[in-house]
Amino acid sequence: MLTELRIQNFAIIQKLELQPGAGLLIFTGETGAGKSIILDAIMALVGGKVDSTMVRQGEERAVLEADFLLPEDNRQQIIAILEREELYEGEPHLTLGREIRAGGRSVARMNGRSVSIGLLKELGAYLVDIHGQSEHLSLLDVRSHLGLLDRYADCEQELAVYQAEYHRLQEIRRELKALRELEKESARRSELLAFQAQEIEAAKLQTDEEKELTQERNRLANAELLAGTAQETLAILDEGSVESPSATDLMGQAIKLLGSLTRVDPQQAALADQLELASDTLSEICRDLRGYVDTIEFNPNRLEQVETRLELIHQLKRKYGGSIEAVLAYGGDARDQLEKVQHAGERISELETEEKRAIELILRAGSTLSEKRRLAAARMGSDVEVELKDLNLEGAEFSVAFAEHSADAPNRHTGKHTDFKETGLDEVEFLIAPNPGEGLKPLVKIASGGETSRLMLALKNVLAKADYIPTLIFDEIDQGIGGRVGFAVGGKMWQLGRSHQVMCVTHLPQLAAFGDEHYQVSKQISGDRTLTMVGKLGEDERVLELAQMAGNTSETNLKAAREILNRARDKQAALK
Repeated sequence: MLTELRIQNFAIIQKLELQPGAGLLIFTGETGAGKSIILDAIMALVGGKVDSTMVRQGEERAVLEADFLLPEDNRQQIIAILEREELYEGEPHLTLGREIRAGGRSVARMNGRSVSIGLLKELGAYLVDIHGQSEHLSLLDVRSHLGLLDRYADCEQELAVYQAEYHRLQEIRRELKALRELEKESARRSELLAFQAQEIEAAKLQTDEEKELTQERNRLANAELLAGTAQETLAILDEGSVESPSATDLMGQAIKLLGSLTRVDPQQAALADQLELASDTLSEICRDLRGYVDTIEFNPNRLEQVETRLELIHQLKRKYGGSIEAVLAYGGDARDQLEKVQHAGERISELETEEKRAIELILRAGSTLSEKRRLAAARMGSDVEVELKDLNLEGAEFSVAFAEHSADAPNRHTGKHTDFKETGLDEVEFLIAPNPGEGLKPLVKIASGGETSRLMLALKNVLAKADYIPTLIFDEIDQGIGGRVGFAVGGKMWQLGRSHQVMCVTHLPQLAAFGDEHYQVSKQISGDRTLTMVGKLGEDERVLELAQMAGNTSETNLKAAREILNRARDKQAALK
């Protein structure tokens, strides 16, 4: 759960530190005081959208941080993500951070290290579930109904099996589509691929031959220069003349003289040895140089062959890649494609058989998933109706309507054609009859704002048993309901707080009275700036706040506030 929240320079909040506890946490205050801004900060910390307008006027950046105690129920999933990103520190705590700069840039952090917004959002989904002022209107989006049902049905395993078959079918169909398109142009394509593959294979390229051929061409093209230079060097080192002795002759004279010196001064024997070694080295150089002269070849035919080979290599590189390796890879790919083209018909036949088998498997998996959904939908309807009754919607009916997708493959259970989608074979829609005798109709068409709010709360309580997200946030779930219903909603919120940390912004004193902790959000004017302040209320302060929520702190309202608190405590005791 959320254990500490730190906000700095965010909207009208200059600095705020909050250490929320467990249970139901109530936030109240005048409109515009900044209650929803606190929730916006939490939303930003779990990957919500932000922009530079959220930075407090005149400041360079807004800084948000939140500390979470990892929940027991989904701790392993969170740790697996942290280990994957090398962020796990071995502690059951996690710190999320967000820095929003006035220039527009946003930086996300996790345990003090920079991370992507996507990772923040991925982990945030395990920590916080936010229902803003219009968030409960997601119930009015039919596309969200299937996800809510699946959470209730706990059909994660069945859905995973179905989706594995679904993705396999998509792979088969992608390959089939590609092969059928390939088959249409097979004649022209085969001719081109065959030419390319044969041209490259006929060249019999070797990966290191270009370098060796280039060196050989240089030797052949410069044979005369190389031979003349080598001969001239040999003349200097080992041939010489009477007028100009060779280096070898001069070295011999030096050895003889140094030998005479060492006979007189034996301490210079090391010099004589070094000179002997140098003489041996010079002799080896002369011998190797003569061998090199013997290898120099004057061969115009060979030079022409080498240049022709190099030109072929350069042509292939220009056509198929910048290196011999790339040309060989292109040739291999062309040969593979040619095999596909030549055997496309056979492969298409194989894939069509696989497609039929995949359809059978997906229908089987989809039917299993649908059956579990339908059984769960019946239970869900009964459970939601019980919750709605507690929320003063006596006689309200709730149901989940099922419809199959249209057109694809015949469902062997229904005989109809079914369009495969990643979510399964079903389309679902929530139906409601708020009043007895009206008949079930789509929720989208008939639910009022107050009814939608209560239905969301009813669903939340029904789903709470299967919901492992530890922190639930409701921003003005009391929208459209009155004080009488407020007690019922407050009781449900308090019950939800026994298994979750529930943060709720409300204007209803009847709901606020159920809070385990009550925070007052107010704004003050300091100079020409507006500041948001948050304070945790004690017993007497809480009575004053509830009276103020009813209009003013008159004696009548103060008495009513005490009665509201006592009534809420009596209901809490009855619910335990």
